Amino acid sequence: MKRFSLKNKVAVITGGSGFFGKQICNSLLELNCKVISLDINGKKVSKQKSKNKNIENILVDITNEKQMEIKTKYIIKKYKKIDILVNNAAIDFKPKKGLKNSPFEKTTLENWFYEINVGLTGAFICSKLICKYMMKKKSGIILNISSDLSIIAPDQRLYSHLGSFKPITYSVIKHGIVGLTKYLASYLGKYKIRVNCISPGGIENNQEKIFLKKIKKLIPLGRMAKKNEYKEIIQFLCTDSSSYMTGQNIVMDGGRSII
Repeated sequence: MKRFSLKNKVAVITGGSGFFGKQICNSLLELNCKVISLDINGKKVSKQKSKNKNIENILVDITNEKQMEIKTKYIIKKYKKIDILVNNAAIDFKPKKGLKNSPFEKTTLENWFYEINVGLTGAFICSKLICKYMMKKKSGIILNISSDLSIIAPDQRLYSHLGSFKPITYSVIKHGIVGLTKYLASYLGKYKIRVNCISPGGIENNQEKIFLKKIKKLIPLGRMAKKNEYKEIIQFLCTDSSSYMTGQNIVMDGGRSII
C-alpha cells in the first residue's frame, strides 16, 4: 500500500541505539525508509553498526544545540531532506535489585536538571532545528515517544520489594512530551507538518518475576507488551496512513491507565 510506505523518506530517531530505539529504527527500515539513528552512547552506536545500507548511526549529544546543529546540517547536506523526526531519547531509570535511588524528597537538582535536559530539552532542540527544514518544504512528521506515565502516576508499590523508586523526573518529562506534541501540532499545522505522540506501556524484558507478577495485576490484558508490539502503531503514525491525525497522544498500555 502506497499510504503505508516510506520509500525515499528520511527519518531521524533520537536514542536510536537503545532498547526501544532499535525497535523504532527497525519499524521504519521495514518500510524502506532511510534511517539516521542518533545516540550519545558510543558503545551502543558501535554495536549497532549494520550492513543495512538504509541506516546510518551518528554519535551526538542531543542536549548540545551546537552539536545538533552541525549534525542536522550534515544530514541535510547528505540526504537533502528530513521527512520524519522521532523524539525517543530519555533517561529511563529502571528500579532493580541492588540498584538504589533516592525518593522524591531526596531528589537532587543535579539529577532533576540532567534527566529533564535529556528527555525534554533534547526533544525541544531536535524539533526546533529539524522543523525549520520541514517548514521550508511544507511537509513533515514529528513523532514523540512518551509513556503511560504521561497520564498516570507511577505506582511505587511495584518497586517496594527493591527499596527503590521511579523518579519524579520521568513523569514530569513524559507529561511535558504530551504538551510539546500539542503545541507543535497547533503551531506547525499550517506548514502541513503533523505531530503526534505514542504513550506505550512497559515492554517485557527480563524483569524480575516478582515485578512481573505485580504489574500484570494492574493491566487488564494481564501482561506487559511484547517486543516489537508497537511496530505497527509507529509505522501508522510515520506514514500517510495517518494523514488526518495530528496533536494526538495514542495510549497503548494494555488498558493499565483506564483503571
